[in-house]
Amino acid sequence: MVCKRKSRIITALCIFTAIIIFPVYLFGQEATETVEHEAGFYYTVHKGDTLWDLSSRFSDNPWLWPELWSENHQISNPHWIYPGERIRLFQFKGVKTFAKKTAVAKQAEEASPKETLYYYYSPINSIGFIRKEPMTPYGTIFKAQNDKDLVSDGDTVYIRRDADHSLVPGTFYTVYRTLPPIVDPKTEALIGTQHYLTGVVEIEKNESGFDVARVVKSYRPVAVNDHLMPYKKRSPKIALVQSKMGLTGEIIGSEERESNMGDHTVAFIDRGNQDGVKIGQAYRIYSQEEGYLGGSSNKEVTLPPVVYGSLLVLHTEKSTSTVLITQAEHTVYPGTKIESPVE
Repeated sequence: MVCKRKSRIITALCIFTAIIIFPVYLFGQEATETVEHEAGFYYTVHKGDTLWDLSSRFSDNPWLWPELWSENHQISNPHWIYPGERIRLFQFKGVKTFAKKTAVAKQAEEASPKETLYYYYSPINSIGFIRKEPMTPYGTIFKAQNDKDLVSDGDTVYIRRDADHSLVPGTFYTVYRTLPPIVDPKTEALIGTQHYLTGVVEIEKNESGFDVARVVKSYRPVAVNDHLMPYKKRSPKIALVQSKMGLTGEIIGSEERESNMGDHTVAFIDRGNQDGVKIGQAYRIYSQEEGYLGGSSNKEVTLPPVVYGSLLVLHTEKSTSTVLITQAEHTVYPGTKIESPVE
């Protein structure tokens, strides 16, 4: 089962990498082009994580931890991993041969229905979002059984419900916490509040003035004062759709609030529904410099943009979106520019 699931993820990753970086054509055998590709998933270590736990979470089998260790040569001792360290969950390299489009192929393509392509992202339910106004919580965890500091799968927690909501036994809720508001460093305008998802709980029973719940899934350590919102399961199959043409924007920062971002980092951009951004769209990451011509005028000019990465939209809000950096040739920072791909 684990191998089959990993195979499906690898296949989808390779398809999308090819779409973003290379032209893919489904018809025509007149000429071919061979390219190398690479894909993988990365995870940032949190306090309390172990290779055993990560193998259980991402492979459904904790006994596969030696395989996880073997894929991360930077870990000298498998019993010691540290918060902030990036671990490669798995990596795949290979070679793909693509057929180049001919005039006949183009006509056949236009006459035939197009196949829907997907990007498979298994941790989709764990990604958070930035919203202008914070959500009103349905309840708040005020205590963990036995006063545990690190609450995880199977632990019991106690919920102080919001006065305007009732929590029904058997119902699932996403656990989240709000991080300090994010402000635009240039204009000092409020961008929004980050909602950081930590897990899922199931309400087990109602008591007088509070509710008892069980943690059924922990994406990150669940903590006292984390909030509850209704659970909505999202499909890991993200249909790839046409990007909004002419769109430009910036990367706000990463979900883990890292200053340095790279491949497979979950991040946020300052464009959302109101700008035409949709789930499944892809955008380019680029830089652009200015220079002086010299001579008598020494005129300042803007140099052509240099594209060095790509991202995929995973979730949208009104004015922001959550994205996955699918490829980056060098480090991405908050404030890095993005733009629509060339038609």
